[in-house]
Amino acid sequence: MGLSDDKDRIVINVGGIRHQTYRSTLRTLPGTRLSWLAEPDAPNHFDYDAKIEEFFFDRHPGVFAHILNYYRTGKLHCPADVCGPLYEEELAFWGIDETDVEPCCWMTYRQHREAEEALDSFGGGGLLDLATDDQEPEPEHAEDDVDEMTRRLAQGDCPDARSGSLWSRWQKYVWALFEDPYSSKYARWVALASLFFILVSITTFCLETHEAFNPIINRTELEVVDNVTVEHTYQETETALYLTYIEGVCVVWFTFEFLMRITFCPNKFDFIRNALNIIDFVAILPFYLEVGLSGLSSKAAKDVLGFLRVVRFVRILRIFKLTRHFVGLRVLGHTLRASTNEFLLLIIFLALGVLIFATMIYYAERIGANPNDPRASDHTHFKNIPIGFWWAVVTMTTLGYGDMYPQTTSGMLVGALCALAGVLTIAMPVPVIVNNFGMYYSLAMAKQKLPKKKNRHIPRAPQPGSPNFCKSSISSQPQSPIAHDDVFEIKFQGMTLNK
Repeated sequence: MGLSDDKDRIVINVGGIRHQTYRSTLRTLPGTRLSWLAEPDAPNHFDYDAKIEEFFFDRHPGVFAHILNYYRTGKLHCPADVCGPLYEEELAFWGIDETDVEPCCWMTYRQHREAEEALDSFGGGGLLDLATDDQEPEPEHAEDDVDEMTRRLAQGDCPDARSGSLWSRWQKYVWALFEDPYSSKYARWVALASLFFILVSITTFCLETHEAFNPIINRTELEVVDNVTVEHTYQETETALYLTYIEGVCVVWFTFEFLMRITFCPNKFDFIRNALNIIDFVAILPFYLEVGLSGLSSKAAKDVLGFLRVVRFVRILRIFKLTRHFVGLRVLGHTLRASTNEFLLLIIFLALGVLIFATMIYYAERIGANPNDPRASDHTHFKNIPIGFWWAVVTMTTLGYGDMYPQTTSGMLVGALCALAGVLTIAMPVPVIVNNFGMYYSLAMAKQKLPKKKNRHIPRAPQPGSPNFCKSSISSQPQSPIAHDDVFEIKFQGMTLNK
């Protein structure tokens, strides 16, 4: 019995840590890398030391302990002190499906995925995107001086290549100049200029509604009625002319910025689809249409001009352009987008509460009504249930305008319950939204402060015992390095043919 146990026992050295188990244990998960160690010809396909009778793998020893425990117990848990991508790579190396992770550790395992998706969302398309990812990454390692000179000479011999590289270089530089405030000091100056014009434009938009900048003037209009000229005098407001000039200067800058960005953008289609760019165009267009139609006197032109003056409120959308310069605004946009489910849940809770308490307050206020009042509503503000919807919303959000309030004891009791229910309803989804904001803000700060990788170590051929080295009797050159995946694919096919 003891001899059979020694023969079934196997020693696996992972990263310098020796692990002992039984071949029968490794066979519990067929098709995985460790299960192939239980095959009789395994020493021919792995890094095996016949003297000490052990297999060696240059992998993470801490993760392997959890993986080996999975073979023993059938339960796969995640170590809390290992980064998620590393654990994912180890699972892929040992041939274990990530869906085997236990439910208690699934959220821990998914944390790195959520972080990566959040970082990708900062660089991908959408309402608010970081411009830093639109640039090409820096080369991973510095080129040799001779290679660099050869490359330049080769480009100089070809006019097309030289012109193409010149356009690519200028396109990248100008695009970063207007899109990424952190790319250079000149980009910061452009960003400051854009920020200045945005604030001036928004200030002008607000001042145009003030009475001091909208004096009342008398206008005279001549109209011919039955061959008789009739003079009509009417009054209207006119915006101060210097505010229009200031807005014109701002629009000229926005137009220049928009044209430069659309000319040098790497992808025109993605540029047109971007919501911020659509806002830029919509905010610029009404000004030019208004200027073009202001000199016309036809009734249709005046009607269109009046409509354009109404839709000038789209200029306030320029406030969203500040998201290019402030990380906090980008984080807020990502938080709102990531918390859609929580907002929908909040709206559903509020809708249910509004319906319930509006109905309760309507009937509660009917108690003690004057018998001579056929509608029983003279003594209360709640004439019907739809009016109670407004009161319920104001009360549940703890706003309390005071325009409507219960006047009976039963109504006051319903009002107190409505206020308490509103506090609890709003308090439930808010922590999730706050956590999302904290996560996005920390990731944004980390990505902003993350240093760029400039140099990497010089790669070398895989060494014996490394993850990418494996011996194979099939190969004609015993010393040539063969990837694990290729070897096991060949081995698996051979096992299938043998069967």
